[in-house]
Amino acid sequence: DVYKNIAKTTKTNFSVLITGESGTGKELVAKTIHSFSTRSDSPFIVINMASLPKNLIESELFGYEKGAFTGAEKRTLGFFEKASGGTLFLDEIGDMPFDIQARLLRVLQFGEFSRVGGREQIKIDVRIISATNKDLQNEIAEGRFREDLLYRLNEFVVQLPPLRERGQDIVELAKYFFQIYKSQYQSKIKGFHKDTLNAMMNYYWPGNIRQLKSRIKRAVILCDTSLLAPSDLD
Repeated sequence: DVYKNIAKTTKTNFSVLITGESGTGKELVAKTIHSFSTRSDSPFIVINMASLPKNLIESELFGYEKGAFTGAEKRTLGFFEKASGGTLFLDEIGDMPFDIQARLLRVLQFGEFSRVGGREQIKIDVRIISATNKDLQNEIAEGRFREDLLYRLNEFVVQLPPLRERGQDIVELAKYFFQIYKSQYQSKIKGFHKDTLNAMMNYYWPGNIRQLKSRIKRAVILCDTSLLAPSDLD
């Protein structure tokens, strides 16, 4: 179902909201949508809202004019202009400050914005893909997220299930990562003990695919037997 939804989004220019727990592969989905879209030859710019200092978010997104604030020594383009013609991926959109949400809404509505400290209205052609591990409806109820912005962001929604609900995918992903790290570290480990595969299928994986990848990498490095045992993944 996830693959089918991804395929559908590549044929449109809709804004896409990718939801799911941390570590489920939201950025990978965003890259895939961009890569198979008509914008694939244009930039794919990633912004993590949770990692940007709040006092810099506006200037990072929209750029700024020379003299707009102390230290603004020259005109600087923001992420929107850098992504012109391509895709802007707004990761952890639920962490975007409320006041910046209003500016983003206007950009999505009118396709234009002004740099910080400037008056010129700049037209843009950028596809927005956003992602969150938060319940945005709850954020709206708590007054931390704009409902009208959500309607602009979720023209198409891709819901990623947690790893623990993906059945045999756990084994397939584990084998995939194993082959990568076996080659990278020139390991002589042959594979997984059957008890290890069963243990992985029954584990909760709170960190999802990111956690699985990390565990496999560490196990390949540290294991000194021919097969990876359950204890190697502890």
